[in-house]
Amino acid sequence: MRTVSGIQPTGNLHLGNYLGAIKNWVKMQDEGECLFFLADLHAITVHNDPAELTANCRGMVAALVAAGVDPDKSTLFNQARVSAHPELAWMLICNTPMGWLDRMTQFKEKSGKHKQRASLGLYGYPVLQAADVLVYQATHVPVGDDQRQHLELARDIATKFNSDTGTETFTLPEPFFGKSAARIMSLRDGNAKMSKSDPSDLSRINMSDDDETIARKLKKAKTDPEPLPDNMADLADRPEARNLIGIYAALADQSQEAVLAEYAGKGFGDFKPALADLAVSKLSPIRQRFEELRKDTAAIDAILRDGSEKASALARPTVEAAYAALGLLRN
Repeated sequence: MRTVSGIQPTGNLHLGNYLGAIKNWVKMQDEGECLFFLADLHAITVHNDPAELTANCRGMVAALVAAGVDPDKSTLFNQARVSAHPELAWMLICNTPMGWLDRMTQFKEKSGKHKQRASLGLYGYPVLQAADVLVYQATHVPVGDDQRQHLELARDIATKFNSDTGTETFTLPEPFFGKSAARIMSLRDGNAKMSKSDPSDLSRINMSDDDETIARKLKKAKTDPEPLPDNMADLADRPEARNLIGIYAALADQSQEAVLAEYAGKGFGDFKPALADLAVSKLSPIRQRFEELRKDTAAIDAILRDGSEKASALARPTVEAAYAALGLLRN
């Protein structure tokens, strides 16, 4: 199994990133060949301060390694160092109908009422996402609910390219669903995904937050006055309560049902302090390691260079095969 997955270089992880994807990345390292990349080419589809983007890329590497991604087990790199990504993306763009991109819901959400002002890159970035995966002949891609449509598009693009050229240039990747991936919602709104773009810092737990801040945010998390039930069905209409149970379960590597069995009948006055203690115990070592790593920019750059060299070597045969399938002279 060869898996490929990327993450936006925002400089730091928050709890939603960690429990939603990174914990599974760490487990996957021992189950097959893994390539993890910083999506810095995707980042420039909107305006970025260049110095901040550079710092964010390095910070994200430090955060990933602190969280358990091992560069000796996985290939960790950034897109911009691997020219195969944009090379293949252009060939795929020329073979992708605009109607397919018109259906992509994330572009509609991100462009909002200013569609005509959005960059061509923002419109076409799902094709670059397809190239990110197809260039490595990935067999599996870790996906959440918000990325299913993009993986389906990647499969459609691969199928069309293979059919149009009469070749088997690309492997069709399958979705990979982690064993304990959690969809972590905002601490202020149980119906909104935890996000760094939320203007309220109280909405998320940043992996760089100190112990006191972690505990304070969780104790202030929005809840309701009802005690916890003994089954998940009774949390269907209680999104904030359901979110905190999910966070506890993911941190403790327990099922949500097991958490409810322990806390059934208790109120959040009992549950929140227990959750805060658990979160601090799990996240404090990661934060300490992160603080150490991010100071060593030479080591971070070495990780990215080594990973990019490995990724480039893996990607080059597929790019050359795509050029040949299209009849483009290379020799």
